[in-house]
Amino acid sequence: MPAVRRSLGLLAIPALTLATALPAATAAHAAPATSTSSPTVRPDAAAGGWLARQLVDGDHFESVFNGTAYPDQGLTIDAVLAFAASHSADEAAAKATAWLAKPEIIGGYLGDGTTEAYAGVTAKLLLAVEVRGGNPTAFGGVDLPARLRSLQTAEGRFSDRSQWGDYSNAFGQSLALIALHRTPGDAPAAAVDYLANSQCADGGFPVSFGQAACTSDPDATALAAQALAATGRTAKANAGLGWLTAHQNADGGFAAAGSTTSNANSTGLATQALLSGGRLGSGLKGWGRLVKFQQGCAADPALRGAVAYDASGFNAGNGARATAQAVLGLAGTPLATLSAAGARPDAPTLACPTPATR
Repeated sequence: MPAVRRSLGLLAIPALTLATALPAATAAHAAPATSTSSPTVRPDAAAGGWLARQLVDGDHFESVFNGTAYPDQGLTIDAVLAFAASHSADEAAAKATAWLAKPEIIGGYLGDGTTEAYAGVTAKLLLAVEVRGGNPTAFGGVDLPARLRSLQTAEGRFSDRSQWGDYSNAFGQSLALIALHRTPGDAPAAAVDYLANSQCADGGFPVSFGQAACTSDPDATALAAQALAATGRTAKANAGLGWLTAHQNADGGFAAAGSTTSNANSTGLATQALLSGGRLGSGLKGWGRLVKFQQGCAADPALRGAVAYDASGFNAGNGARATAQAVLGLAGTPLATLSAAGARPDAPTLACPTPATR
């Protein structure tokens, strides 16, 4: 049966790619901090440095299901984007990108391209390769832009081609527009129209297309606003930002659909959209909430820089994913222009005062 999860949006993956659809990441065999790690006072860089030290074998993340660890390509891509956003851990990002290009890793994530091909994850990987400055037309032996364009339907929707059915949604559509906008061919107008026309009457965007009731979702709205701003649909994007502002919690954070409690994942995506869209008041409130989720100098040294999913405290099971998406909001750089160029090579640590000695 297909499974779904949130990782830079909710991307549905058929069961044969089980490794990318599991919720909990493991830090087993995580790479130790190196002597080259330098201190930083920047929240985004400290978060990026912590995230780099959690990579399994220094180049990827894993998820555990029934006691078995599986490669988690989706979370690894989230980390690559976070490293670029925080301008940190470029060495780790390069290793992770090389890991993603391995035939067994990329094939298990994207499908074979013929009977199995998934729109959302293809768009997400394409964006990561672009951010890294790689060649997306020959990444791991796959022409990613061509693969993604082959999944566009006549109505403009990017859809899965799979025996498991079509689980494509607004997250994948938004990422596809952003990623293809960065290619020479730009994003197809029909695909832009499809996303724009999915907007709910209240200005937000739903996760799933074609539902009887249009229910706006904060994560979907944050990504859709960025995609539409990048592709010239300013009015639609601004309406989405207006919906986000109206649904911001009093503590500055954002809650997942159906919840009232702020979480780092939704707050990270929404804050990124607000700051990059010029909504500085709401964006800075979101940024402040993310900083409060971050583990500071009072925390265990091994956790400093990490971002908790919510105010209940840090949880190792969701900490890597929460930190990766929180970095996007802490940095505020839009996905459409995100670049790893100029990123520092090391994984910085949070600068803390040295305890006084007697």
